[in-house]
Amino acid sequence: MKHKIIQKTISVTLLVGLALGSLSCNNWFDVSPKTDVKAGDLFTTETGYLSALAGIYNWLAKEHVYGENMTFGLIDQMAQIYDWTPRGDTDRAKVYTYNIETPDDYNTKTLLAQTWLNSYYVIANANNLIKWLDKNGEEVLKNEATRNMIRGEALAIRAYVHFDLLRGWGPIYKNDPTALSIPYRTVTGDQKLPLLEAQEVLKRIIADLNEAKNLLAHESDQQILDLNLSRRFRLNYHAVNAVLARVYCYAQDAPKAIEHAKEALEKSGLELQVNNTEDPAQYRETLFGINLDKMSDKIKSKFAESPKNLSSLYHSTMETFNTLYEVSGTNTEDIRAKSSGFIRFSDHAKVLTRKYIENSEEIIPLIRIPEMYYILCEMSPINEAAQYLNKVRNKRGFATASNVRITSEEDRLRELDKEYRKEFYAEGQYFFFLKRHAFTTFINCPITPMSKEQYVFQLPDSEKEYGWTIESEKPEKK
Repeated sequence: MKHKIIQKTISVTLLVGLALGSLSCNNWFDVSPKTDVKAGDLFTTETGYLSALAGIYNWLAKEHVYGENMTFGLIDQMAQIYDWTPRGDTDRAKVYTYNIETPDDYNTKTLLAQTWLNSYYVIANANNLIKWLDKNGEEVLKNEATRNMIRGEALAIRAYVHFDLLRGWGPIYKNDPTALSIPYRTVTGDQKLPLLEAQEVLKRIIADLNEAKNLLAHESDQQILDLNLSRRFRLNYHAVNAVLARVYCYAQDAPKAIEHAKEALEKSGLELQVNNTEDPAQYRETLFGINLDKMSDKIKSKFAESPKNLSSLYHSTMETFNTLYEVSGTNTEDIRAKSSGFIRFSDHAKVLTRKYIENSEEIIPLIRIPEMYYILCEMSPINEAAQYLNKVRNKRGFATASNVRITSEEDRLRELDKEYRKEFYAEGQYFFFLKRHAFTTFINCPITPMSKEQYVFQLPDSEKEYGWTIESEKPEKK
């Protein structure tokens, strides 16, 4: 398909040409004269600009970013949805060990450091692309729509990645929005930048997303299915709207969250699916996802339909699965819990998701339309909340007779919890839901009560050594 052709034109060499220094701890963002020459050569043609942008998306698919750690991998291990992982981790509580290395269990400290490093590497390359657009974009890119698309996507990428860094390394926002969190990098050099208050980071994320939305407005009246096939694998106009809904929900700005969620639903043209037999990952509902090229080869050590050794894969016990999906007996109405969604190994009483096994589009979803309904449920008045949750449930197979009722905040949070864990199994969203609402316990939770010690990731040692430490004082307000 066309999106795969675009992705495959990008070689590692091209991305290295964009690299702002090596991935060593003290020069992540260093721009050497040699690198500038390479970038200068790259950004002399429209093809060079488009290749640079596609190369950034390729990096998003690396295992330390959204190719594993921040989707079905480490972040979902923190949500305790798996009972076994490819590493053979056994002590559930050790996944929250952020200050020391635990090589026999989870290796969380190293994995988070790699995610931090690679995430800021993506941001650095997005910043470099924006820098070159400022330098010679009008001269090289004669078509204004093309210039706007490239800049809009670069800004959206920068905002998207910063937001997930904030969700991980930032505070439990509703409890402490002024806590120091992460730097917001908009420069390409190796300048040291201070840790910013979480609310300030959020303002900058929103500003970037709003600018991106304006730049991509030429897509606003086109439904996703009418756009080029590759646009679902890029931060298109509708995806940016959806990300804004997610961000405003995090900020507890109900009017803005509702506005953007409704616009994403109304304008994208995507609909909730009633069948996942050939599409367990729900590509047809995806507003934005990454393409993991040669997925079957890369994923077989994580998920496999006929594994030689089930214990080497991400999987759940039948007991955990039944609890997560509220399955009683052998039958379920929910298509997400049927054999179309999971492989059942009855002899072992274990289950394994099909999302990345039967996946012809090779997509890892990063934002899908069910989340827009959940945001509307969470942000709307109590008397309107249930209809949005039931909309998803009915499409997933539940009869209207089993519709949920929401008459209190406790009802709302309880029902949202159930839906997030069902809908986003192996997609990396559930842990952030738990953190956002400061859940003190949940299914398979090994530590009670959960607190900021488990929910807030610690800065990597390299950032403390070469950057700004978590102990930095807040800047004086002028």
